[in-house]
Amino acid sequence: MIKLGINIDHIATLRNARGDFFPSLLAAAAIIEQNGGDFITIHLREDRRHIRDDDLFLLNNNVSTYVNLEMACNKDVLEKALAAKPVKVTLVPEKREEITTEGGLNLAGNFDKIKDYIDELKRNGILISLFIEPDVSLIDKICSLAPDDVEIHTGGYANSKNFKEKNKILSDIKEFSKKVKEMGIKVCAGHGLNFHNVEEICKIDGIEELNIGYSIVARALFVGLAKSTSAMKSLIRNSERKV
Repeated sequence: MIKLGINIDHIATLRNARGDFFPSLLAAAAIIEQNGGDFITIHLREDRRHIRDDDLFLLNNNVSTYVNLEMACNKDVLEKALAAKPVKVTLVPEKREEITTEGGLNLAGNFDKIKDYIDELKRNGILISLFIEPDVSLIDKICSLAPDDVEIHTGGYANSKNFKEKNKILSDIKEFSKKVKEMGIKVCAGHGLNFHNVEEICKIDGIEELNIGYSIVARALFVGLAKSTSAMKSLIRNSERKV
């Protein structure tokens, strides 16, 4: 059964808009966990535009499931991760001017730096996931880094302009997922997934986890977070490939 991690960064964005203490991220996490969410995902950015340092520690110490911390290879954020020790860290690229993460890690250009961060996090007992484009040419580098998970960047699929482009990207994701799984590495996926496009991803053999945030939080404005979470979990459960 595919697990669902829900990213609550956008709830933090709403809270920060008024500089207040609500909506509570801890309350949101509890609702998510009670309605089918398998873990909580947060991205502690260098500029702290949504999740803040105290959010990381509060959530990590109090959720019933676990925290998947997304972070770039940034020394300041690394220090916070090593102090909090979340169950999992997902290494992602990060640019200050971007609205949201725009692609997978540049393994060729940053291999040594990424390896250093992986080694430090692993020494502290933290599971490692790498946010990667579905490019089979990266398999050897991924294996050299020996992550626990790989999270496939599904943004290209989500933003595809036509059926031909969409089907080509789906084919790439399927091939990449198969090869990563053959290497004994767990396969996850996320970015841009919503109630209209998640079904095709769920049918891909090998994918064990999805990270979804914006679409669930957006729908929650109209139906509530509990119903939105439970609707996505049901959609995933009814769509996933039956073996």
